[in-house]
Amino acid sequence: MDSLAAVGLEPNVLRPFRRREPQGITRPMNPKSIAGLIAGAVVIFVLIIAASSSTYVVEPGHRGVEVMLGRVSPVFKPEGFGFKLPFITAIYPQVIRQQTATMVADCYSSDLQQVKIDVRVLYRVPQSSVVSIFRDYAGMPFESLIKPRVAEALNEITANRSAELIVQKREEVKSLAFESARKKIGDVLLIEDIVLENISLTRALENAIEAKMVQEQEAARSRFAQQQAQTEASTVVIKARGEAESIILRGKALRENPSVLELQIIEHWDGITPLVVGPGATGANMMLPLGDFTTGGKATTNQEVQP
Repeated sequence: MDSLAAVGLEPNVLRPFRRREPQGITRPMNPKSIAGLIAGAVVIFVLIIAASSSTYVVEPGHRGVEVMLGRVSPVFKPEGFGFKLPFITAIYPQVIRQQTATMVADCYSSDLQQVKIDVRVLYRVPQSSVVSIFRDYAGMPFESLIKPRVAEALNEITANRSAELIVQKREEVKSLAFESARKKIGDVLLIEDIVLENISLTRALENAIEAKMVQEQEAARSRFAQQQAQTEASTVVIKARGEAESIILRGKALRENPSVLELQIIEHWDGITPLVVGPGATGANMMLPLGDFTTGGKATTNQEVQP
């Protein structure tokens, strides 16, 4: 450029004669610039991940358990939004609502009969036990804590009763098993209720129980018929005794008051003169006017009898 200036030529004059780059062709970027762009993108991505992992949300009906580098925090996290250390802290939700689980308990009665009971258990984890349940039972207390205790309680109750009584008094078995299971589990969990949905017996035992029930019903029907016959017989005896006592009392009353019979005869007389009149209760003949035997006429009560 200096030599051109020395000969008197300006750089602007020679510009049209410079070599130009073809259109559509760009020069390669500097490697340092590429590394800087990659590093910036990585930093931005890391910042986004860190921001998203530094917050948590505990849903309603749950409590959160904080674990940092394998260490469980003794304080649970309540419902709502919160912050935590990114990458090294995790929040595990635990349900505190009432939950339902089913199980099948294989039991044996006192008469050595196998009894299978379908059980539905209603339980709830108190929030004071959320951390201990997560730490000691991996957050699944039913399989490791509730199920074995309920099965043990049912086996203890059914072992003292025959298979027939287990079926007939299932409500009593349920109540006793419920109380026993709550005592065995303690305050770590709350057992709300136990429902015995079905009690299954062997086919032979079911047939034997059914036959026994039929026999008991027939015996009860026979006892009822016998009691009914006894009641009817007692009723007849009581009625006859009452009639006999009534006759005795009436006879006694007539002996004590003989004029009562004559009074009743007079009250029930229909106005027709009787053909024969016997002696009265006093032994005297009753003097009643007689009608005309030849004509069959009626006696005239108003006419005096001639001596």
